[in-house]
Amino acid sequence: MAKPIIAIVGRPNVGKSTIFNRVIGDRLAIVEDKPGVTRDRIYGSGEWNGRLFSIVDTGGIEISGEDEIMKSVRMQAELAVEEADVIIFMVDAKSGLTQADDEVAQMLLRSRKPIVVAVNKVDNFNRHDDIYEFYNLGFGEPYPISGSHGTGIGDLLDAAVEKLPDPEEEPYEEDVIRVALIGRPNVGKSSLVNALLGEERVIVSDVAGTTRDAIDTPFEHDGQKFVLIDTAGMRKRGKVYETTEKYSVMRALKAIERADVVLVLINGEEGIIEQDKHIAGFAHEAGKASVFVVNKWDIVEKDDKTMQQFTQKIRDHFLFMTYAPIVFLSAKTKQRLHKLLPVVTHVSEQHAMRIQTHLLNDVVSDAIALNPPPTDKGKRLRINYVTQVAVKPPTVVLFANDPELMHFSYERYLENKIRASFDFSGTPIRIFTRRKSDED
Repeated sequence: MAKPIIAIVGRPNVGKSTIFNRVIGDRLAIVEDKPGVTRDRIYGSGEWNGRLFSIVDTGGIEISGEDEIMKSVRMQAELAVEEADVIIFMVDAKSGLTQADDEVAQMLLRSRKPIVVAVNKVDNFNRHDDIYEFYNLGFGEPYPISGSHGTGIGDLLDAAVEKLPDPEEEPYEEDVIRVALIGRPNVGKSSLVNALLGEERVIVSDVAGTTRDAIDTPFEHDGQKFVLIDTAGMRKRGKVYETTEKYSVMRALKAIERADVVLVLINGEEGIIEQDKHIAGFAHEAGKASVFVVNKWDIVEKDDKTMQQFTQKIRDHFLFMTYAPIVFLSAKTKQRLHKLLPVVTHVSEQHAMRIQTHLLNDVVSDAIALNPPPTDKGKRLRINYVTQVAVKPPTVVLFANDPELMHFSYERYLENKIRASFDFSGTPIRIFTRRKSDED
């Protein structure tokens, strides 16, 4: 089920990034007191009153700005508005209602999306009366907040979450494997869909960006039901987009969230570029099973070491996804295509696999006996009990005397031991360390 999207929109320098960082609890957005710092949309996950959502921080909109950077910023914000379910329109109490705010408001009115007005920089009670002029925007009650002090954020989120649409049920049965295809433009996603289906179901073109939206295509292979979710290609950050291009990274993120397995396509002819790592990172952070698909392998000049060398390059570039298998193929000629779906099925099974508690404890106990946790200032980590609490992705909780003593390198050691015993190929494993209470 795709999470709904809340977009934070407003003119430059009203404090959007500060609020974004407070909602997601991390400092993803660069916060600096000058206009135009956030030029691209930045995405995070939030939760409020039990509702999960994606939240988008946009560059400030300057409607009249005609330089290339401001045109790009405006386009990014417009795309965020187009994809969002609810928009937080942020204004500044210190500056008051400006012409730029009015211009942004006109754009938001045209979107016909639910709008919540957040009046930032209401840093003390004396500024509270400054919010009333923002009723003139026509979006109802403005919410006074302070990004620097963190006040009013709860009331703002109450209002925004209340306007989110009701959760939609996933239209496919549990046994259907949902497969998202992601990758930068022109790596052959649509061609791969057509090759798997054996018919021309998606427009194929050499022009990057032909696929404008996510397309669901159900099919069956060897008795297993699949749904292919093809997405618009992800463009390189910072590029100025044409206003006619309805491309959006958010569509790809929605597809990833709905997927069981994500196929990360790489252009075998061009090799690996930095953008491939950003794209793969979306799937990894979402906890999805993943497969690297090296496409256009038919036109790569090869000798007996080419595949091995390319495999090593992928492992070197994607150190955070060593669990993901690699399939080399050609969507155009269907060379090695038959190898893909069995791999997809296998990693989907690993993604949903649950290990019995006693078996998991045996493996971790053996790992500790072989290599005890290191001491820190004379204290040693003691792991008392281990259990798997979730699947998709497999999530393991370690109950210990002091979670602060768990070093990331020892956590990685335990993960490797778990993988060596139970496979889990193709899927990330999430490991959390909790303090053992007297009741446990």
